[in-house]
Amino acid sequence: MPRRIIDAVAITHPDRIVYPRSHITKAEVASYYCAMAEHILCDIAGRLLSVVRCPNGIDAAQFFQRHYVPGIGAHVHAVSIAEKSGHAAPYFYVADEHGLLELVQMDTIELHGWGAQAAAPDLPDRVVFDLDPGPGIAWESMVAAAALIRSHLLRAELQSFVRLTGGKGLHVVSPLERGPGWDEVGAFSGALARTIASEHPEVYVATASKARRAGRIFIDWLRNARGATTIANWSLRARPGAPVAVPLRWEELQASQSGADYDLYRARERAERLTIDPWEGFTGLRQKLPRY
Repeated sequence: MPRRIIDAVAITHPDRIVYPRSHITKAEVASYYCAMAEHILCDIAGRLLSVVRCPNGIDAAQFFQRHYVPGIGAHVHAVSIAEKSGHAAPYFYVADEHGLLELVQMDTIELHGWGAQAAAPDLPDRVVFDLDPGPGIAWESMVAAAALIRSHLLRAELQSFVRLTGGKGLHVVSPLERGPGWDEVGAFSGALARTIASEHPEVYVATASKARRAGRIFIDWLRNARGATTIANWSLRARPGAPVAVPLRWEELQASQSGADYDLYRARERAERLTIDPWEGFTGLRQKLPRY
């Protein structure tokens, strides 16, 4: 294990098996997150988080945690957020490698980010389209769907970026200048998804009804709501094979084979070979949300 993990955060039970079929230990998970911290923090630093924790490995009980609890880590920061009930609840974010590794020490596998920063939870700074295939959908159709979303966003004068989810799907993400609220971002993303579904009803659906999704791709725009989250760039998934959510350049998407092309080892190798960030320019883009 790299020396700096030991120096920063004590990783207990390093030999515990997290991914039984791959024989990947907690120490290897921690080593991955340590090596990838700079890349991961580009996406999540200061952003409200929810996490998937697997205290006894991915084949045992998993916990989706969205609220801060004492003891989760000295560098995991609590922030009070008003919920629908009107009462405030403690949520959390991390700002540096220490906080990230403290989450890993607490058996975090997956990192999911809000569409807003902790400092401005009611001002989203991105819009996300999660492409979720129904049974029998070929990967080529998923690539075509992402390209179609991209073209619609370009017509609305929004540049976008693409991510393999580490599962079956793809995310298309556009950064936004803070200013519109959740209602506006939801209205925009919903209108775009419904437009595409109405133009190609045999291929796409914009509603969450599973009965209508057989043989179609669900354009999930519902991620653009207060409290909704999406998997972070370079996050592991708590699934067999230790797949990773990997950001791509648009030019790379055509050569992809699935949403889970990269496991822990291949993702780390990819990051080490990169000479340019696949999402270069993402954080600096200040795009105004248009009407759609």
